[in-house]
Amino acid sequence: MERDFIRLGEMPDLSRWLEQIRATGGCAEPVYLAGHTTTLDGDTGEVLRHYSTATEPGGRLAVRCRNRRASRCASCSREHSGDTFHLVRSGLVGGKGVPEAVRTRPRLFVTLTAPSFGPVHRAGECHPTRRRRCEHGRWHGCGRTHLDTDPLIGQPLCADCYDYPGHILWNAMAPALWKAFRDNLYNHLAARAALGRSEVRTLVRVSAAKVAEYQKRGAIHFHAVIRLDGSDGPASPPPSWATGDLLLEAVRSAAAVVALPCPDSAAYGGGRFGFGAQLDAHPLTNGQGERLTDDAVAAYVAKYTSKSVEAAGAVDRRITSLAEIRALRVTPHVRALIATAWRLGGLPELQHLRLRAWAHMLGYRGHCLTKTRSYSTTYGQLRAARAEHARGLYADWDSETAVEGAWRFVGTGHTPAEALIAAGIAEDLATNREIVRTEQVGERA
Repeated sequence: MERDFIRLGEMPDLSRWLEQIRATGGCAEPVYLAGHTTTLDGDTGEVLRHYSTATEPGGRLAVRCRNRRASRCASCSREHSGDTFHLVRSGLVGGKGVPEAVRTRPRLFVTLTAPSFGPVHRAGECHPTRRRRCEHGRWHGCGRTHLDTDPLIGQPLCADCYDYPGHILWNAMAPALWKAFRDNLYNHLAARAALGRSEVRTLVRVSAAKVAEYQKRGAIHFHAVIRLDGSDGPASPPPSWATGDLLLEAVRSAAAVVALPCPDSAAYGGGRFGFGAQLDAHPLTNGQGERLTDDAVAAYVAKYTSKSVEAAGAVDRRITSLAEIRALRVTPHVRALIATAWRLGGLPELQHLRLRAWAHMLGYRGHCLTKTRSYSTTYGQLRAARAEHARGLYADWDSETAVEGAWRFVGTGHTPAEALIAAGIAEDLATNREIVRTEQVGERA
């Protein structure tokens, strides 16, 4: 470490390297590129600007890693969460290419949970103690009151009774279950509107965005914004019969009945998987005194895109062997989940679920956030708009331009001393943002 600090201190272009790291927001795992770009006048071919990494420290340029996980890079996860906020918010109130009329459409904020795989400790009053024991000799119930920070929360009352294979297989099937729910929603809308299933698809479109969150017990549940549009998506209103109350009823009934058959395997008893009995569905009406505002919902969804399986106490990297599972510094419950995923992943009939590749994610292999095509803008469009804005800050010409460039990957990450400096830069930027936010709140007050 000391030698690395000495090396940095002796760099003739240290100040330029620091500028690069500040430009990445103190990214914890920057990607280094080498190459050049040339901006030409589109009419005359005159060179308006030329940039090359040949004059940069080490002949390379640092760019963000863009990792959404706060456990990997707090700086880039914050930027990703900000993009998610605008992506979700534009589908609620308009903007970013979405008409403002969407705020008057029937809209719900829905939480779909996993079923029970066995009783676990919970915050507040835990399961009351019952004067009987399970077949493994443990009492049914807990009887204690757990604080929100209690590490026992989410741990099974009896690990031997807990359905670990069912838990892993449900996580693996959760993305398909969400798709089945969204598709089946049209059928329930048709039933309540007394229309044919094909006809209702020509009249309304279900637009949705959902984020996956890990509960303390390690099971996936979904938070989703669901909106009803007309046949042309956000550009057209839904029919008059497509009300918020009708959407709420359809969501409740669809979530209650949707189910998929369990993968056929000798390691599990079969049956069908559906959502849990606990369902939260809140209408978003834009009314005064509304408990859930559009911005609050967008911020709530955005918050979970920076989190992952580490929220359940697991790890955010892939597992490569059983020996590695035994050496993990995790709770016995999480170790049992990962080991179960690894064991099931070795069965030929479950190879299509790729459970070993996703054992560190407790079997879940879906995206953190998904949305329907018509819900709102995209991450790509948001990033392109930000890049265009940044180019406009430095451009001093008005004519049409052409850009030629050639880039190649030359490395990633920091040395130990560089990592400490980058972490300090990221912390300083976070402190500055908090100071500005506090001052703005004080001015509004």
